Amino acid sequence: MITFEELGIEKLIVKALKENGIEQPFPIQESIIPLILKGEDVIGRSNTGTGKTAAFVAPLLSKIDPKNYLQGLILAPTRELAIQITDTINQFVKYLPIKATSIYGGQNFQIQKKILSRGVNIVVATPGRLLDHISHGTISLNKINFVVLDEADRMLDMGFIEDIKDILSYINTDKQTCLFSATMPDSIIQLAKEYMKNPKQINIEKTISQTNINQSYLLLYDKDKFKQLLNTLKPIASNKDTHVIVFAATKQRCRELTFKLKNENFYVESIHGDLNQRQRENTLSRFRNKRFNILIATDVASRGLDITTVSHIINYDLPDDVETYFHRIGRTARAGAQGTSLSFVSQNDMYTLRKIQNITQNSLKNLNTELGIEVDFKNITGAPRNNRYRSNYQRRDYSSGGGGYSRNRYSGGGEYRSRSSSSYGRDRDGGYGRDRDGGYGRDRDGGYGSGDNDNRYNSRLKGITKPLGRRSNTKEYSENF
Repeated sequence: MITFEELGIEKLIVKALKENGIEQPFPIQESIIPLILKGEDVIGRSNTGTGKTAAFVAPLLSKIDPKNYLQGLILAPTRELAIQITDTINQFVKYLPIKATSIYGGQNFQIQKKILSRGVNIVVATPGRLLDHISHGTISLNKINFVVLDEADRMLDMGFIEDIKDILSYINTDKQTCLFSATMPDSIIQLAKEYMKNPKQINIEKTISQTNINQSYLLLYDKDKFKQLLNTLKPIASNKDTHVIVFAATKQRCRELTFKLKNENFYVESIHGDLNQRQRENTLSRFRNKRFNILIATDVASRGLDITTVSHIINYDLPDDVETYFHRIGRTARAGAQGTSLSFVSQNDMYTLRKIQNITQNSLKNLNTELGIEVDFKNITGAPRNNRYRSNYQRRDYSSGGGGYSRNRYSGGGEYRSRSSSSYGRDRDGGYGRDRDGGYGRDRDGGYGSGDNDNRYNSRLKGITKPLGRRSNTKEYSENF
């Protein structure tokens, strides 16, 4: 089997890779690393968890000159993914004098400015905050010779296409560009034609649904879900090697589940769109470091998080689209490990379940008979109702009224677009508005971000949010494990 050294990766990087448990390259790495090292533009199509981050980070680091100037730019759709990529880079450069940093909305602009002024070799950025730095003159891209667009389909879905084009216009045309995407819509193909030079296309057909994830589902009435969650968690949560992410549809559901599970003496915390960036980072750090072992999350955590210790995914609420389902379960079984996923399916979820079954074929197991759970769902093969939403959730609102954003080009060719002071955008990370000055906007979880706009939850959550601040079993968990 081929090694990283044989692929051409710098020996000191290989040493760091081995110390992080990465000894043999995965298929996407074998295919892409030699092309990047030769200076080719590359389009990589692969599913989540295939090792694509190392596929572009390792050769990029091998090509970087440690001199104190910016040479590499990596664009990512979310703050979490930007942080994750930067962490990976910092692990790989343990024995090299290469500096990398991430810049994203929600973090203090002046702190980022100070770090950039000291000199870095690689910047990992979300497009909105990078345009802020460009407009303020705190970053220069004129010496960039290596650009990566990671999760390009996600960035385009979030409305970043014009921002990406603006950013690329500041970079020399002789740059090397790599684009990675799980899907290849026409907009990405057009972007590649405009900004890439004869790119080599690599398709890694890794079906996460049929390999190393043990997938199953339960048909349940909504009122029975919490009882079943307890029955599922009790036999596994005491194992120190068990790390569980429970996905819920809304912020409100996250709060409620966290509160109720803490009352059942589980070691649990939550991550959702009402937490600011510092709170989110702290929560994820404690989860990685096994300070608690159950994380309740909205889809803010469904993409871009690479926590190798996650052993179980539970879809408390099945998502409305198939792609999100696969991104959720892709949080487990990372880089060849084994994982387990369980989905609770209510009657309104049956249409989505059928679509997932068509993709997974025979790898999605029904546990109702095995567990002796009987349900009587009607019209289970029909399409979902228009504008359907569960009656006890907040309706998801993507309209432009009140919380939408407006784009207006300043005079001058390269200026970024601005939002009106009263409205921030749907966040490009699935949870917050695109933040130019610390504020947050309309949240995809079903409401608004931090601030005074979340009053509609207050009456229902009195007595829930307050105890969460007082009650903590984190210390007990860390002592036991």
